[in-house]
Amino acid sequence: PVINGYRNKSTFSVNRGPDGNPKTVGLYVGTGKARNIVCVKANHVENIPLKHKEVAQCYEEFIRCSPLDACLLFHKGGHWRELVVRTTSYDHTMAIVTFHPQDLGQEALATQKSLLKEFFACGPGATCALTSLYFQESTMTRCSHEQAPFQLLHGEPHIFEEVLGLKFRISPDAFFQVNTAGAEALYQAVGELGQVGGDTILLDICCGTGEQCLSLAHQASKIIGIEVVEKAIEDARWNAAFNGISNCEFHSGKAEAVLPQLLSSWEDARPVVAVVNPSRAGLHYRVVQAIRNCKSIRRLLYISCKPEGEAMRNFTELCCPPDPGKKLLGDPFTPMLAIPFDMFPHTVHCELVLLLTR
Repeated sequence: PVINGYRNKSTFSVNRGPDGNPKTVGLYVGTGKARNIVCVKANHVENIPLKHKEVAQCYEEFIRCSPLDACLLFHKGGHWRELVVRTTSYDHTMAIVTFHPQDLGQEALATQKSLLKEFFACGPGATCALTSLYFQESTMTRCSHEQAPFQLLHGEPHIFEEVLGLKFRISPDAFFQVNTAGAEALYQAVGELGQVGGDTILLDICCGTGEQCLSLAHQASKIIGIEVVEKAIEDARWNAAFNGISNCEFHSGKAEAVLPQLLSSWEDARPVVAVVNPSRAGLHYRVVQAIRNCKSIRRLLYISCKPEGEAMRNFTELCCPPDPGKKLLGDPFTPMLAIPFDMFPHTVHCELVLLLTR
C-alpha cells in the first residue's frame, strides 16, 4: 500500500565516502571482495523516509566535529560506528548509535555520551526531535542487548506503533516488520490462509514483539509466541496486557530449545496452526523435527524474506517422506500455495508466504 519512504527502520554505516572522508554516514556500494566499498549518502534512496535521512545527516555532522576517529574495522582502532533509526506512525523517532570503546576509560566514555546527548537534545541535532536516543558500546558486529546493553541517553525507553488497531511497544533491538502497512496486509493474509478459528491454537515461532499473533488473537482460541530476544518478549507481554488480550502466552529463548520441550508433552486436542518467520538462516533442524513430529500441527505458514536460500533446506525437510534416521517421524507436509508480498518496493526482494498442509 505504501511504495515510497515506507521503511520504519534504517541502518546507516560509517566509512569512506566518494571524496575519501572516513566519517561519511550512509549506505555501502561495492563489495569487500573487490575492495571497492564506498559509503554514499542515502538522500536519493526512495524507500528511506526523510526523517531517517535527517538523523543520518545530523549524526554525520556530529562525528565530523568529534576528535575521535570513525571505526572502519574493529581491529584497526577508531570509535564511531553505525547508526540505526526507527520511526513510527505516531511520529516517534529512535536513534541507536554504535560506538567501539577501544581502550577508553569510563570517564572518557561518559564524556562522549554526554556530548552526543547534548548534540541531539539541545544542539544542532535537536531538529530531529528524537523520542529516544540509545548508545551501545560494541566490540563486534550486531551485538545483542545481553552482550552489550543499550544505554538510554535521552528520551523514552520505547517507541510505539499501531498495527490493525492494536498498539505495540518497540524496544531498540526488537524485531518489527520493516514495512508497517505491508505487514498489516501480510498478517491479514496469514489469518485467512491459516484458517485461524475459534477452536484453533496459533503457534507463532519467531514472534518478535507479538504484532502478528496478537493481531490474530481475536480469531484464535489461544496464541503461543516464541522469541529469542528477551526484550522483545517483554514487549510482547506488555502489548498483550495493554491491548486487553488474555488468551496468549509468550516464551523467551531459542526456538530449537523451547519448541521441542513445549511440544513433547502436547496433549491439547485443538488443531494447531504454526507460523514461522525465521531469519535468512532458516529454521534450526530441531525446530523442523518438533513441527514434523507434532501431529496436531496440520497447517504451517512459512514466511521467508529469502526463500531461495537456507529456507529451501527447511522446505525439503518438512516435505520429505518420514525418515527415522533423521528423527523426522510425522507425516510430510505438502506445499499448497505460495504468495509473494512486496514488502520491499524499489528492491528485487519479496516476502514469500508458503502454505503447507498435511
